[in-house]
Amino acid sequence: MTSSKRSLDSGAAYRISVIVGLVTLVIDQLTKNWARDNLAGEPPFEVIGTWLQFTYAKNPGAAFSLFTGSGRTIGVIAIGVVVFLLIVIGKSTRRSEAIGLGLILGGALGNLTDRIARADGFLDGSVVDWIDWWFIPTFNIADAALNVGVAILLLSTLSTAVARD
Repeated sequence: MTSSKRSLDSGAAYRISVIVGLVTLVIDQLTKNWARDNLAGEPPFEVIGTWLQFTYAKNPGAAFSLFTGSGRTIGVIAIGVVVFLLIVIGKSTRRSEAIGLGLILGGALGNLTDRIARADGFLDGSVVDWIDWWFIPTFNIADAALNVGVAILLLSTLSTAVARD
């Protein structure tokens, strides 16, 4: 496959990233609403014993419960990340980059939506977490999308560097 077939124009990169981001946002919000409606106030639902459980948790911090109590600061940073991503997406030249950036965009928008929609004041809402995998703190689809998006970008960058050598 030649490099010209791999390259995306900025319009294609935007389309891919925005579609991936919006699908991620919708799935994230639907699953958080499901968790709120079905898991809040209930004991953990064991999917695979205590190895994987679904449990309702409100997270006033960042991904994986880091920086608890810094919701407003995290919200402002998330707005900056979204703006930055919307600028960078147009510079994507590879489909993998566009997908990775779309996942990061969707994850940022998903948790930012919680900070706005579940808030008493400006950006101070808690994020709904509900996936409890035994070895990491409780998380949600947005958190997973952010991490998978970063991993895709790293792998894409590494594969590009290896291909050049």
